[in-house]
Amino acid sequence: MLRTLRRICSVGIATEPLAGSDEPLIIRDALQAQIRAILGRALCIRHVDAGSCNGCELEIHAVVNPVYNIEGEGIRFVASPRHADLLLVTGPVSRHMETALRRTYEAMANPKLVVAIGDCGCSGGIFGESYASLGRVSNVLPVDMAVPGCPPTPTRIMRGILAAIGR
Repeated sequence: MLRTLRRICSVGIATEPLAGSDEPLIIRDALQAQIRAILGRALCIRHVDAGSCNGCELEIHAVVNPVYNIEGEGIRFVASPRHADLLLVTGPVSRHMETALRRTYEAMANPKLVVAIGDCGCSGGIFGESYASLGRVSNVLPVDMAVPGCPPTPTRIMRGILAAIGR
C-alpha cells in the first residue's frame, strides 16, 4: 500500500486538462437563468426514443456528465411525463411508437414543449417516411424546436433546449 501511495505522489496528476473553451458552461448558465426566470423552478425533461440508432442518446447522456452537468443546475430527466415540462424526442417516429409518443405528449401538463433531436427527428433522416416509419417528429406532434445533426453535440442540444424555453 505504501509503495502505491509513493508511486501516486511521484507521478502526480495524470489526466489532461479539459480541452476547449468555456462555451458549454456559458450556455448551461444561460439556460439555467432563463429556466428560472420563465418557470420559477427547475426544468423536468422526459426523453422518448421513437426509433433512433442511439447516436443522439449518447450525446444526451453526455449532457448530464460531469463536463456539461445540466443536472447540477437543476435541469433533470424524469421517468414520468406527468412531471415533465419538456419532451425530448430522438429518431424518426416508427409506426409502433406513434401511440406511445402521443400518449406521452398527452400526459404532460400544459404548457408543453417538444424538442426534436437529430436529423432523423427533424427530417426523418435516412429513414424518411415508409411503411415502418412516419418520418419526422412534427408529423406526429407539434414541435417547438428542432436540433439537427447526426448526432448533434451536447452544446447544440443545450442550445436547442434554451431556444425552446425562450419561445
